[in-house]
Amino acid sequence: MRLYFRLVLVISLLAPFCRLAHAADGPNFCNQCVRADEDFLASDELHGRGSATRDEHIAASWAASQFESFGLEPGGDNGTFLQKAPLPSPLPDRLKQYISKWEDTPRTETWNAVAVLRGSDTKTQQDAILLTAHLDHLGIGPAVNGDTIYNGADDDASGTTAVIELARTLGQGKRPRRTIVFALFGSEEIGGFGNRYFIDHPPVPLDHIIANLEFEMIGRPDSAVPAGNFWLTGYERSNLGPTLAKHGAHLVGDPHPDQKFFQRSDNYALAKRGIIAQTVSSFNLHKDYHQPSDEISKLDIPYMTTVISSIVKPIQWLANTDWKPAWNPNGKP
Repeated sequence: MRLYFRLVLVISLLAPFCRLAHAADGPNFCNQCVRADEDFLASDELHGRGSATRDEHIAASWAASQFESFGLEPGGDNGTFLQKAPLPSPLPDRLKQYISKWEDTPRTETWNAVAVLRGSDTKTQQDAILLTAHLDHLGIGPAVNGDTIYNGADDDASGTTAVIELARTLGQGKRPRRTIVFALFGSEEIGGFGNRYFIDHPPVPLDHIIANLEFEMIGRPDSAVPAGNFWLTGYERSNLGPTLAKHGAHLVGDPHPDQKFFQRSDNYALAKRGIIAQTVSSFNLHKDYHQPSDEISKLDIPYMTTVISSIVKPIQWLANTDWKPAWNPNGKP
């Protein structure tokens, strides 16, 4: 536990320096914060952030405190930055056995962290851009080479880090014309329960969300695409990806269509509600997926930093334009 508290102290001491006044040409991106976020989220002290566990709750509470420190508005329950999402009651026996791997008494709720950067333009602030990732991973599981902690550094501490750092950066300086919502979902790994609750309890009306970018597994480059690039699931389904690419995003199409990644992240439930919702990723089908070996030492932090920082300006453009993305013919699920 001493290492856990040391990590919390380091991150809290670092935060004020990461929020220095923005430069004249725009907000500063905190490069060192990417590693700091990963060091906390994927540490052994969080035991792999198992779905619906105390460790997932700690991760969500930490993310909520980060959002609050950035000066964002709360988007959770009762004026807070947290949403408590109930799990099915009674828990189905498969689900109960899965959660009991981590805790003797299965928990009955999962947790989301949600924040809002309110748009400045009264005419366009009702339009919202939603940036998301999932907080949880597999927690404690069967030992592999003596290791029982499924840290989930890539899946999906990397995506959580992206949302945290985009919130930190976009929250600096002048507010965009459109609203931006930042949401980190719990219990994606056991059925997307945090996402389901968010859809039923959004901080802005769902039909006001013009686009959702989910960030999932961006911790390592994918050799199937040009160096320095990352990809967007369902790239051909809408004009969102190509348009963001024209404005500087290093986005290309998903090189692994056979894996059906478009349907395998929290974006899919939102897409089925009509929202242009797609996932940013660079998953290269590495063998550490859902293994205890998905650890910080396997990440390419400079690449991660490049991925996250390179999408700041395209998102700023989207948040300050009147343009709205649309599904291509036969693209809507």
